[in-house]
Amino acid sequence: MMSDNNKLMTGILILAAGIIILLGKLGVFSFLGKALWPLLLLIPGIIFHLWHFWRKGPSELLLPGGILMVYGILFIIANIGGWSTLKYTWPGFILGIAVGLYEYEFFSPVRQKGVLIAAVILGAVSVVLLGVTLFSLALIYLVAAVLIIGGIWLIAARGKSRRGW
Repeated sequence: MMSDNNKLMTGILILAAGIIILLGKLGVFSFLGKALWPLLLLIPGIIFHLWHFWRKGPSELLLPGGILMVYGILFIIANIGGWSTLKYTWPGFILGIAVGLYEYEFFSPVRQKGVLIAAVILGAVSVVLLGVTLFSLALIYLVAAVLIIGGIWLIAARGKSRRGW
């Protein structure tokens, strides 16, 4: 036989489960999960940084901390702008590794050979790839317009000499 305390506790658990299921079906948790899940990456990254800078944790914490912070920001951008933004911001995943490596190298009391070089190379590759991706998105129209205007100007200016030059 169940005691009154056990019945009360079991009743509360069953009631809570029912409320959670009902709220889930109404979409409450779906909205929170879709909007806030990138914080599961961003917050640990911030905590790793705080742990290192406030409590003097090892500089190795900055490597995953930098990566998690950049990835959290990328996913927040994807949540706000839609998942299609990742086809333009994907080089940020390479940048996350570069940021983590750079922070580790910069704040580490012991210099590791090649870490700074790897961070700079990965960062440069990321920036170049982001530039190429964004260039292919919108700047190609600017390039086309400049080429068209330049071509028209050259065609219109042919045969005319500039005075005073």
